[in-house]
Amino acid sequence: MKLHPLNDINLHQSTNDTYPTALKVAAIAQLRQLERDITALVDAFQAKEKELADIIKVARTQMQDAVLTTLGRQMGAYAEAFARDRWRVYKCEERLRVVNLGGTAIGTGLGAPRKFIFRATEHLRDITGMGLARAENLIDATQNTDPFIEVSGILRAFASNLLKVSNDLRLMSSGPDAGLGEITLPAKQAGSSIMPGKVNPVICEAVGQAAIASSAHDQALMQACSGGNLELNQFMPLIADSLLTMLDLLRNTCTTFTKHCVTGIEGCPKTCAQHVAGATATVTALVDTLGYETAQRIAQTANESGRNIKEVAVELTDLTEAQFDQLVTPEAVTRLGSSQMNHNNRPG
Repeated sequence: MKLHPLNDINLHQSTNDTYPTALKVAAIAQLRQLERDITALVDAFQAKEKELADIIKVARTQMQDAVLTTLGRQMGAYAEAFARDRWRVYKCEERLRVVNLGGTAIGTGLGAPRKFIFRATEHLRDITGMGLARAENLIDATQNTDPFIEVSGILRAFASNLLKVSNDLRLMSSGPDAGLGEITLPAKQAGSSIMPGKVNPVICEAVGQAAIASSAHDQALMQACSGGNLELNQFMPLIADSLLTMLDLLRNTCTTFTKHCVTGIEGCPKTCAQHVAGATATVTALVDTLGYETAQRIAQTANESGRNIKEVAVELTDLTEAQFDQLVTPEAVTRLGSSQMNHNNRPG
């Protein structure tokens, strides 16, 4: 039996409806795997949230000491950000379920029997197990590619979070002797042939570069989607390459970040404690009890004398060392709001 490539293999089909449909099927499969990968990343950060819950550290705004928090709370915030990414990736599959299969050249179904047009998507749904649906307006679904832009935007948001968090981890691990040194990252390779003992945060740097590359693919996809003309987008190959490359890149990056970095993060309680003891940010934890002016006087005295906050606070006020310690516990510095509406009965 001989099969003809057009009369048999491509019967009732056009590149203009099969190509974008195939892309959507491939993208949905990748999105489902990416969702699982992000879930593993969220789980890893949630585990670190519990593991590092009792390590108090100085939080920073605009790169300056601000108030006290814990390493656990910081890891928990990262987990929340990536949890949103997981939800967005899960929901964006819906943007790709509507396909134009059966529309043939421009969405009118020219050259395809009506029965085929209705059955083609049903058959594809059965063999893929995906909730695919035939577009109500096949002409629209053939010429307009905005669903791909929407999905790409969601992936760009995930890439943005990857870049931000990986940079945060690099900063927190900086030093380790002359930097922040609040955490240590898994050592994956020697950092220098000139500087003995130097270990670079290479996984975080790889994650950041992948995130930037993903944003570049998003930009290419956006330009390609908006560059279509009239009844067809002639840039579908670029759209497909950009979207699938971005998905593949983010999947591999997410897995690498989880496995080779996040799960191996360790806190440095000694360094964090030294920062807390010497940071004027610590006095913010005293404001509710002592008032702003007293806390400010403590900070100024500590700065001028070079002594730590606790020593000065006990000297200048009626606070005992035990009371001071109670004000800077992990529970106290992460409590939501103040337990009192005013500043009555302050010691000192």
